[in-house]
Amino acid sequence: MLIQTSQMHICCMTKPLQTNMYFSCLILDLKICDEPAIPLTTGDVRLAQAQELWSTARDKPVKLRMETSGLGSEPPMTIHQMFLATVQKYGDYPALRAKKDGMWVSLSYKEYYQHARAAAKSFLKLGLERFHGVGILGFNSPEWFIADVGCILAGGLATGIYTTNSPEACQYVAHNCEANVLVVENNKQLIKILQVRDQLPHLKAIVQYKGELEQKLPNVYTWAEFMKFGANVPDSELDVVIDSQKANECCTLIYTSGTTGNPKGVMLSHDNITWTASATGRMINLKMAEEELVSYLPLSHVAAQVQDMWICMRFAGITNFAEPDALKGSLANTLREVRPTSFLGVPRVWEKMQEAMKAIGAKSSVTKKKIADWAKGIGLQLILFLYSDSSVPWGFTLANALVFKNVRKALGLDRCRTCFTGAAPITKDTLEYFMSLYIPLFEVYGMSESTGPHSISWAEGYRIMSCGKVLTGCKTKLDKPDTDGTGEICFWGRHVFMGYLNMPEKTEEALDTDGWLHSGDLGKHDEDDFLFITGRIKELIITAGGENVPPVPIEDALKEEVSIISNVMLVGDKKKFLSMLLTLKCNVDDNGDPTDELTPLAVEYCRQHGVIASKVSEIVNKKEPAIYKTIQEGIDRVNAKATSNAQRVQKWTIVQRDFSISGGELGECYFFI
Repeated sequence: MLIQTSQMHICCMTKPLQTNMYFSCLILDLKICDEPAIPLTTGDVRLAQAQELWSTARDKPVKLRMETSGLGSEPPMTIHQMFLATVQKYGDYPALRAKKDGMWVSLSYKEYYQHARAAAKSFLKLGLERFHGVGILGFNSPEWFIADVGCILAGGLATGIYTTNSPEACQYVAHNCEANVLVVENNKQLIKILQVRDQLPHLKAIVQYKGELEQKLPNVYTWAEFMKFGANVPDSELDVVIDSQKANECCTLIYTSGTTGNPKGVMLSHDNITWTASATGRMINLKMAEEELVSYLPLSHVAAQVQDMWICMRFAGITNFAEPDALKGSLANTLREVRPTSFLGVPRVWEKMQEAMKAIGAKSSVTKKKIADWAKGIGLQLILFLYSDSSVPWGFTLANALVFKNVRKALGLDRCRTCFTGAAPITKDTLEYFMSLYIPLFEVYGMSESTGPHSISWAEGYRIMSCGKVLTGCKTKLDKPDTDGTGEICFWGRHVFMGYLNMPEKTEEALDTDGWLHSGDLGKHDEDDFLFITGRIKELIITAGGENVPPVPIEDALKEEVSIISNVMLVGDKKKFLSMLLTLKCNVDDNGDPTDELTPLAVEYCRQHGVIASKVSEIVNKKEPAIYKTIQEGIDRVNAKATSNAQRVQKWTIVQRDFSISGGELGECYFFI
């Protein structure tokens, strides 16, 4: 089916990139054409015939959840159509920036596009089959983007693989998506694949995109070799593949964390991605060719892909790649260098910033502390300003000049118009801390199965502790609400996924017969339609007395009361009373695993309570009376607010090691659940 529509119009708002700075590792001997050699029109809508809203077969298209008017009715487009529309109007603007030998170097959109085409031709020559996977295993980089987009242009299924995966976990994903090619970052990741290579019957080639190969192996290529491999594939051959792609066909797989079984391959269509990128950016008022961000969260997760890759592409923004050790400390320097216009952080990132800033503040002079405390009081009043049309609080201008501007500059957020948080509940304490510094954190809620965002907070739509309002063009339904209006949050819209690859039963569990996506989360709306998450259905604790207890509010309340606590797990299903497992805030090692060393803020907390300790074991082994007393007092305050005796915590203990992915307590969920 071919429907003719008008071509999208985008205005040019900033100056193009004046200096071409090439990635020598990317360009090589590849000839960059002055103009894209593509005979396609970006305005054509290409849809395959489909009868159902869902599919679990890699090559089966789906019906789109089109609306009759508004944003949900806009013409569908493929990834290539969205990319080409940006290239045609913003081809000379910077697209990707990364550091090479300590210097920032850039690729323009035109160069980015040509590299993606070159990668696509190499994938075709390597034998990439239609709707087969290309697995990408490595830290964020221009090569990651080029491999992903190139795979899609070549008709494959782009599939991110977590860098922390074991060889066995890598094998499962690569086998499940029937990967013909695996793209790995370095020798460390290559070794994982080589260990399971004989268990991957569809694998034809491996590409390493950083460094030289430590040993030459059959069908293993460097990035340089790969980018030249398809040079003799005619443009026309690639164009035929691109021209055959339909907006309602699968192009990307996002694998869920798999904490209760094997990961599920979330199938996303071209339209899932292109429509969601457009709808999200328009809802938060992004400007064409004015946005700039830092890419550091795992691209194997939907959050980073949607923001760093697709929203940036749709709005001709600049993606700056952080260093691989971003979460170990270098992110702060990157933020100060880039000064992004938008920044996404998971709760733990914001908490670490909060801890570091509090540690610095504790060393300030008495005068500076008084000024900071006064300014923070002004900052908290800004919550009312965001809620309504009330005027800015008195004293704001002075507080902004003395404190807020300096803090934002020190964090590298002085140009940042929107700071987002998501993936897990963030405490009210952290939200209020950053609000007190005039850095409102806007919560985003969604899941891999909704192509990322479903509801968004932003400056024009904000309530503290709320996930904002539903994405424009989508719908929310609260299924089986109780007397308080709390029910299961269900999604409808063009962001809803196609299905789980080769898992019809799991797909039927997630999508009901009417096509609504059931999130498994509990929530409610206020009188202004702001969405509040109250817990998860599966997390509900049912006590021996039959009372339903949502654990998250109780767990979060204790973390707010006792700042030395890192993680809390409420226990009590089918028990007579509730108990808690607690962990203390500690440093992590180079692999992201928890150590025995307390964080500086935790050490300071101990000092304030008359305890000299630098290790978790020192507190746990001695059952340090002063610390245990403060925790019990915090639990007492939480219990005092309980709505019933069944919701009071009666026993608790501190475990020696903080929760972690490697320990099996946490899943690979950084943003959306």
